Amino acid sequence: MKKLLVQMTLILAIVLLGNHASADEIVSINDINTSPVNFDGKEVKLRGIAKNPTRLPLVNLKSYVLEDKSGEITVLTESDLPKMNEEITIRVRVKILAIINGEAMGLTVTELERYEQQQRI
Repeated sequence: MKKLLVQMTLILAIVLLGNHASADEIVSINDINTSPVNFDGKEVKLRGIAKNPTRLPLVNLKSYVLEDKSGEITVLTESDLPKMNEEITIRVRVKILAIINGEAMGLTVTELERYEQQQRI
């Protein structure tokens, strides 16, 4: 019984400490770019300036670059493209096409939700 309790405590500690980013915490773009394997399949929040909108109507693809102080990343979206140089906060899902010898191949970041900017008083 005591051994089971210790094992359960260890598992709980690993799960809680191993969770790299909480759903409400803003993740830096550099964290994703330098360690994409740690974010594979996870949903995270990003905040930055929207740049370089792209729309390819033939394949129904829309994307933009999100830039924060740490770097930039391309974001795929099904929503309307954000305005150029607009600061936005988004919830995204990070996916990797393949992981080979610990290296991520085919990183995609897909916008799931865009939050309304609150006016500052």
